[in-house]
Amino acid sequence: MQERLIIRNARVVDPSCGDDDVRDVGVADGLIVPPSQAGGGACLDARGLALTPGLIDLHVHLRDPGQIDKEDIASGTRAAAAGGFTAVLAMPNTRPPMDNADALRATLARAQEFAAVRVLQAGALSIGLAGRELADFAALRAAGAAALTDDGRCVQSNALMLEALRRARALGLAVLDHCEDEGLAARGCVHPGELARSLGALPMAAAAEEAVVARDAVLAREAGWPVHIQHVSSGLSVDLVRWARSRGLPLTAEAAPHHICLTAEACLEHGTNAKMNPPLRGADDRRAILDGLQDGTITVIASDHAPHTAAEKDVAFQEAPSGIVGVEVALALCLGELYHSGRLPLLDFVGKFTTGPARVLGLPMGTLAAGAPADLTFIDVDREWVIDVRQFLSRSRNCPYHGRRCRGRAVATLVGGRWAWRDPEFDSRLRG
Repeated sequence: MQERLIIRNARVVDPSCGDDDVRDVGVADGLIVPPSQAGGGACLDARGLALTPGLIDLHVHLRDPGQIDKEDIASGTRAAAAGGFTAVLAMPNTRPPMDNADALRATLARAQEFAAVRVLQAGALSIGLAGRELADFAALRAAGAAALTDDGRCVQSNALMLEALRRARALGLAVLDHCEDEGLAARGCVHPGELARSLGALPMAAAAEEAVVARDAVLAREAGWPVHIQHVSSGLSVDLVRWARSRGLPLTAEAAPHHICLTAEACLEHGTNAKMNPPLRGADDRRAILDGLQDGTITVIASDHAPHTAAEKDVAFQEAPSGIVGVEVALALCLGELYHSGRLPLLDFVGKFTTGPARVLGLPMGTLAAGAPADLTFIDVDREWVIDVRQFLSRSRNCPYHGRRCRGRAVATLVGGRWAWRDPEFDSRLRG
């Protein structure tokens, strides 16, 4: 049921209006209201907790339909709720892919029935994610697509990508791009150098990403429509985005927790559970990503949650699928690297998970303004804990963070005035 709730003594952190202060917040009929309008329900003592707009994950693979042995809508969104997210953008590289209205409509119908959080579904840019013929964007939008991407693949034709941007602009649909020049990537899967030789795997030059980031900046200018660069991994990519934004070009970018926290050497310790696409890179690249987050070049943090079975990962490095699960730990990992390290104040940090994603999608989300949907995340920024993949709500365990100590985590999420997830200790704060 929808909660009628008065939240007392919360540290309200709302980047949409620049608020960071201690006050009370009310919830009634699924909306945020003044506390005076939320009487007659429960009372929550949020002393010591940060209360933020519901976090939005702009990059999640729910594997539904077609690969539900790895994840499905129910398990993936429960995991998201436990990670502090109240909305996720699901990638379209399902089986079959989200390249037509019927498939997209059916997936959103399942989400309506089974999801613990809001599911925003991305439609495919091209039919079959093959990069040869554009999908019917108008039909996808009518079916409920929140954005367009061929994530996992990249449209190689500059002319086709430009046409995609022009069509997306006419419909007001955000375009997200997995930047990878397939010729330069040359089937590589690991950062070049001695590491690739040690793993017996083909190297992927950072130029494979960087060339497409530069292309997208040019095409975004030509089309007059933004491109959002997914999972930036390279220092030069960060520089290119910074250059484009300084000249008013409509380019945004996201960083994933694994590129924020890890370098290529993690592949030696964690094997295929540290295999990503784009790959983990060098210490200088990681530092450049941290700098880009700090100076506002990178406006979004997204998990790139990519579940795989243990059997799929238990093969030679070159043959294993890329990706890790991360939606349950993204917030905690990044709190350590960005907030507790002193790189970002909490207000700016929260913006990477709220206003940043909302602006990319052009959706009225990520705010605690009165009258907005009551999508809320409660965060204990000082909670110390150890990641245990055996406790994940995701169906998959492909994760290099097992045993890592963290400081800070989500302790509850509320979606549309309904509890999506609560830490067992959280209930002691509720009365009535």
